[in-house]
Amino acid sequence: MMNDIFLKACKGEKIERTPIWIMRQAGRYLPEYRKVREKYDFLTMIKTPELASEVTLQPVEVIKVDAGIIFSDILVLPEAMGLKLYIDEGKGPRFEKIIQSEEDIEKLEIPDPTEKLRYVLEAIRLTKRNIDVPLIGFAGSPWTLFAYMVDDGLGKDFKNAKLFIYTRPELAHKLLEKVAIAISDFLISQIEHGADAVQIFDTWGGILNYDDFKEFSLNYIIYVIEKVKSKFDETPVILFSKGTWQWIEEIINSGCDVISIDWTFDIGKARERSSDKVSIQGNLDPVVLLSKPETIVRESIKVLEKYGIGNRHIFNLGHGILPETPVENVKLLVDTVKTESKKYHK
Repeated sequence: MMNDIFLKACKGEKIERTPIWIMRQAGRYLPEYRKVREKYDFLTMIKTPELASEVTLQPVEVIKVDAGIIFSDILVLPEAMGLKLYIDEGKGPRFEKIIQSEEDIEKLEIPDPTEKLRYVLEAIRLTKRNIDVPLIGFAGSPWTLFAYMVDDGLGKDFKNAKLFIYTRPELAHKLLEKVAIAISDFLISQIEHGADAVQIFDTWGGILNYDDFKEFSLNYIIYVIEKVKSKFDETPVILFSKGTWQWIEEIINSGCDVISIDWTFDIGKARERSSDKVSIQGNLDPVVLLSKPETIVRESIKVLEKYGIGNRHIFNLGHGILPETPVENVKLLVDTVKTESKKYHK
């Protein structure tokens, strides 16, 4: 590995500048990605290791980010558990059937990743041959996968998922326990096949109130982190819990190495409250990349300034890059962070 600055930042080791990678960096904003997408549908791409590897490498080669993240989707795991995944054009991946009963839960299996998710692991193995920066594996959090598994999510408020935990809490825990075990096994397998770090996407933690967040999301995230760390203590675990900055102390104490924050929370305050116990990833608003070059430079420098001097910052967006983002703007962001961040690492 020629460039390990991302891993050093995860661990708080001395670095000469701030590393940067971008959530959803392998995507439609890249012309190279669109060329592949013209020939293959999304599920074919993620289930064909050679294609998934090719797409994973594109942003590393084109925009020169400091880490790659394997091209996949959080919903491949529920499919491996027994829910048929399909593409709803315009709305993305969905399940043909949602979980509605205890019988549905009992039918779900805890898959062996080397069998049911071999295509992801093979994509990781192939990518590791050709990448000169760290490779990140990932999975959805138990609550986030639960939300998709019991609710079609068309309104993005996941009303039915929340109703499930209020009306059938014992059944909800039964499903969450099963999902948490499957996630742990999957992340461990990704590390075994070459992932240098893993990220847990708790995309929908922020739709819960405090008590429910602790009971139905955070407790299961902690379980997953403990399982992964029991086998790979030195492998960084990043926790991205969107919209939950008000409970940042609990997130910091989850056992993760890095917290990833969205743009609604000041990164300087996040650092202050973390007391440098963990590294912080983030947190530029993705919409900034649709603006003028001078705005992109100004806003990216503002994030660097707010974090300040130190080795525990990983620059990223506060969520995924928007498909309509001009690739020139992304390159400008990466170049700006690489150049301007040096002053914070003297």
